[in-house]
Amino acid sequence: MFNAWSRRDRPPEEGAAAGLEGFAVDKTFLSSLKGILLETELALTFIIFICFTASISAYMAAALLEFFITLAFLFLYATQYYQRFDRLNWPCLDFLRCVSAIVIFLVVSFAAVTSRDGAAIAAFVFGIILVSVFAYDAFKIYRTEMVPRAAQAC
Repeated sequence: MFNAWSRRDRPPEEGAAAGLEGFAVDKTFLSSLKGILLETELALTFIIFICFTASISAYMAAALLEFFITLAFLFLYATQYYQRFDRLNWPCLDFLRCVSAIVIFLVVSFAAVTSRDGAAIAAFVFGIILVSVFAYDAFKIYRTEMVPRAAQAC
């Protein structure tokens, strides 16, 4: 049998805690700038989902989908589980997540404010705040992770 396995390719060891070892949460990530941005995006997306549920239920799917996508990224980054998928360009995926969320929430927020319902107006306000948070996140990803890689390639 092949004995030179890397740590991630090894079968799990015996014991109760061995199965959960890969899902340990990195508390330093949750308190870092990226972690705080993801947590803020998650909270604002949930608030917008609640506002859309109370007013215009046609738009709640966009907020719910973005909530689950942001939750998945937060889980993958906080547990360092994304490192197992080394063939994916994670900065590019994260940047595209932010840009697509900016476009979606701009369109949905301006469409919702036309109903002049109280919860829809609240969703518009939180949507504009969320768009600014996503724009800042996209800017930080571009400046810190994508530009240095392009400079190294030259």
